[in-house]
Order: sequence, then C-alpha cells, then structure tokens
Amino acid sequence: MSSLALALAFLLTSTAPPRAAAAPPPAKAAPPTADLDAKTRAAIEAVAYDYVDGQLEGDAERVARALHPDLAKRAVAAAGPTAREVFPLRRMSADELIDLTRQGALKTPKEQWNRSVRVLDVTGTAAVVRVETPWFVDYFHMGRFGDRWLIVNALWFNKPQPS
Repeated sequence: MSSLALALAFLLTSTAPPRAAAAPPPAKAAPPTADLDAKTRAAIEAVAYDYVDGQLEGDAERVARALHPDLAKRAVAAAGPTAREVFPLRRMSADELIDLTRQGALKTPKEQWNRSVRVLDVTGTAAVVRVETPWFVDYFHMGRFGDRWLIVNALWFNKPQPS
C-alpha cells in the first residue's frame, strides 16, 4: 500500500474531527428605541401625524411642513416589468403629494380616521417610522435637520379595499 493510501485510510478511520468551538450567544441589546427620550419620540410622531392627518384633513400646508423638499415617495408598482424598468415603482415627489392633498385626494371625515404612528428605530439623525390608515401603510426614513425632523423617503403600500 502506498504512503498516500495509508494516510487516506488513517484519515477515514480516525476519530471525528474536533468540533469548532460554539460561538457565544449574541448579547441581547435593548431595542434601539428603548432609550429614546420622550421629547424626540414626540417630535418624530408629530411630523408623521402632520403627514397623515394633513392628508386626511386636506391641509396641504400641514403635509408640506412634514416633508423634505427632495422627498422620494415610492410604491412597488402592481404592473409587471416594462422595457424601461425590471422592478417597476410608482413615484411621487413632495410637490405632487402636496398638490394631491390640496385637491383633497384622501380627505376623510374625522370619525373615519383610524390611523397609527409607530417609531421603529432612531439612531442619531435618522429614524424609521411606520404609519397606517385603513387605506395605506407608509414606512418613512426621517432625518433630523437641526431641531427639525422631516420625512426624506417614504415607501408606501395601498391596502386592498373591499368592493
């Protein structure tokens, strides 16, 4: 038997290879928003409510004060890919949203308002917020500019409505 065959036979019949040391379990960190001070949370929520309540009231100025001028508002398009886009998106600018609000596109009687705002995460000058109404869900990226929070990005989903 050749030395290579002997070495191979030895490896195949030897004891199992040593197990890799198990990694220690990850330390459980507090949720990022656990230490969020009440003033910061209230400021972020106020901006989110300006956005949603402003639309429901048809108050374009209230919506405008919540938005960064370079807002990128998008939704995954229901239609399939086009020659132009493999992953199609519906896009809306701050000006378009403000104009739709001015036209009363989502104006709703107050007794039908069923909306919620939840701050999901805040790190430094960035925040993630979820807003929900019976008609849509929005996920915001918000930025703090000095003492002012603004919605910079919004990804929204139109909820299916009963016929």
